Amino acid sequence: MTQLPVAIIGGGPVGLAAAAHLLERRQNVALFEAGETVGASVLDWGHVRMFSPWQFNVDSASVRLLEGTGWLMPPADELPNGAELYESYLRPLAELPAMRAVIRTGARVTAVSRRHRDKVKDSGRAQAAFQLHTLTADGEESLVEARAVIDASGTWRKLNPLGANGLPALGEIHLSGRIAYGMPDVKGSDRPRYAGRRVMVVGSGHSAINCLLDLMSLRTEEPATEIVWVMRGDNLRKVYGGGENDALKARGQLGLRIKAAVEAGALEIAAPFRIGRVVAPGDGLRVIGDKNGVESSVYADEIIACTGARPDLAMLGELRLNLDPAVESSRALAPLIDPNLHSCGTVRPHGEAELRQPEKDFYIIGMKSYGRAPTFLLATGYEQARSVTAALCGDWEAARDVQLNLPETGVCVTDYANGDICCDPVNLGPQLVSLGEIALAPRVPEGNCC
Repeated sequence: MTQLPVAIIGGGPVGLAAAAHLLERRQNVALFEAGETVGASVLDWGHVRMFSPWQFNVDSASVRLLEGTGWLMPPADELPNGAELYESYLRPLAELPAMRAVIRTGARVTAVSRRHRDKVKDSGRAQAAFQLHTLTADGEESLVEARAVIDASGTWRKLNPLGANGLPALGEIHLSGRIAYGMPDVKGSDRPRYAGRRVMVVGSGHSAINCLLDLMSLRTEEPATEIVWVMRGDNLRKVYGGGENDALKARGQLGLRIKAAVEAGALEIAAPFRIGRVVAPGDGLRVIGDKNGVESSVYADEIIACTGARPDLAMLGELRLNLDPAVESSRALAPLIDPNLHSCGTVRPHGEAELRQPEKDFYIIGMKSYGRAPTFLLATGYEQARSVTAALCGDWEAARDVQLNLPETGVCVTDYANGDICCDPVNLGPQLVSLGEIALAPRVPEGNCC
């Protein structure tokens, strides 16, 4: 077992951070990324500018590795977009010889188990190697053994459907080719799809607001473009957020801009509207839902679903997990991030102890560790990676010394499930801010971003 690597699933910012921390500790590492390059999900929202500046978007161990090659940190207070995060940080990090040697791109992990043991088998379980079933794009399968597994695969590849009940709306799967999920590049590569069309944006988070503002910008050049905004809730004051009082100024500006657009009548709004069915009469789309207890319809040519994301747990079916039944994070972490309780405020710094699972030496970190909760910051994932890797190396003092030094700030965080938002400033000191970034989930917000 000691000769086997620590396997990392996912080559995004947090997965690469975990690899960097392990390499610093001279550990054997094997990182698997399903995309053809590291940061593949980040590139999907490469046109989106993040709310958090560079100083919160880089990992300490990764920076130490990069600085050893003469790499220069971008200006700490600048706001990168996804493409800049990739080009200036993730790609150079992955190209370091030590990192390049442990990264396998184009290798999707489809399942994780223990050698000769399914989920039910107790005897010798903790001493049995993990086995990762991997699949390449050309269909090559393999079993890779590891002494520990860190799942940093994120949630970007499992975006939420339109249905108000958490399921795809009736007809949605059949018409999925007419629906874009996440944050399409409305003003760039996806412009031909939306220019001059009637476009419906579904969602009340920052991803939706970004898409709406991009569509309004597109309409200045393509006046025939029509925009309709569909939300489950109807409390726009909450959606607008903290405005000038938001500690993340770029995020506050989004709320101010969409507020001005609504007040100017620049877009049609259908809210509260709970989607149940999608049909395609002729060339258009008809979305049918409940509006104040009455069946109503909204028409569009194209739909953009900015409805959040959820973890893909299918590949972990043979592992013993203790997940919160609602949030789908670890049970210890759930009370700290539950969007029913934490639409804004503070989340204690957390690490290995809160992320620990019944399956020894298996951890979920990064955006996926938050389950269905959208309030995630890249800095959170980096501290998770540092704490978990320290524990896997037997450095329990470092693993327990969990800190996240962010500035004192007030936060306004959209809850993508309910549209709830709280804008009361709080004195956080060294505690973790739950910021709901663009990204990284997408949003993260995406964003979904972090």
